[in-house]
Amino acid sequence: MKATAAISHEPWNKGKLVGQKAPLRIRDIWAICVKLQLAEKTRDLALFDLAIDSKLRACDLTGYACGT
Repeated sequence: MKATAAISHEPWNKGKLVGQKAPLRIRDIWAICVKLQLAEKTRDLALFDLAIDSKLRACDLTGYACGT
């Protein structure tokens, strides 16, 4: 005999906004650059500049390595 229980499944994104996010504004980009410069995070600043200049997404940047 098989007994099956009713399992209610709720999607992980129920009630959340889905889809493409709005692009960064110029002031947001400058704010990120300034914070990275003040924190002296040159590696992160270089990757951020690369991403902005070439319009890369975060998943595209994971394979890149910066030599120091």
